[in-house]
Amino acid sequence: MTDLSAFPITKRWPARHPDRLQLYSLPTPNGVKVSIMLEEIGLPYEVHLVDFGKDDQKTPEFLSLNPNGRIPAIIDPDGPGGQPLPLFESGAILQYLAEKTGKLLPSDAARRYQAIQWVHFQMGGIGPMFGQVGFFHKFAGKDFEDKRPLQRYVDESKRLLGVMETHLAGRQWFMDDEYSIADVSMIGWVRNLIGFYGARELVEFDQFKHVAAWLERALKRPAVERGLNIPKRPT
Repeated sequence: MTDLSAFPITKRWPARHPDRLQLYSLPTPNGVKVSIMLEEIGLPYEVHLVDFGKDDQKTPEFLSLNPNGRIPAIIDPDGPGGQPLPLFESGAILQYLAEKTGKLLPSDAARRYQAIQWVHFQMGGIGPMFGQVGFFHKFAGKDFEDKRPLQRYVDESKRLLGVMETHLAGRQWFMDDEYSIADVSMIGWVRNLIGFYGARELVEFDQFKHVAAWLERALKRPAVERGLNIPKRPT
């Protein structure tokens, strides 16, 4: 049986199935990237809820796995060379799981890097900018008297949506007809922007017809439907 006792995080979140990949997460836009990915590729895993309401992400046990104190993070008991692999950063996890299973990443070398570039586009642009819109529009930032920061992030989010719109014209997915980690990385963020963050009108989302159609296709995928709710939020 796989022994994960060397990882301090397993003291706080014991592994009932240590032979399975361990996912430590919450269904945020970053968290659901990995749960959607795992549901899509069918790799057995065990999920552990990291409750932000209890500051789980700031505990020594969690920080021992991800010193940055952010979800998601994983331990793969069957990593390279058959050794357990701890890993954080959602983009890195997506790429690792794609390469491990040979799924959701083009086999052609050039197309592989083109898919990865879109993951980096999401990590460096979509996530940070959409997240700031959420902060300044929905959360504490909405009470700031100075609205210039909100407008800055709204303008940049509209620009990024325009980049997506142009690329998706005539395409079903970011890699043409091949669904990939590029799509997985963005689904939760675009959904949150117009849903949970309530910024649909603010960013004039309805003008981005190709992005809207892409999101609608993605949300109909059974693995996406499941992954968006894994793990269950605390009640």
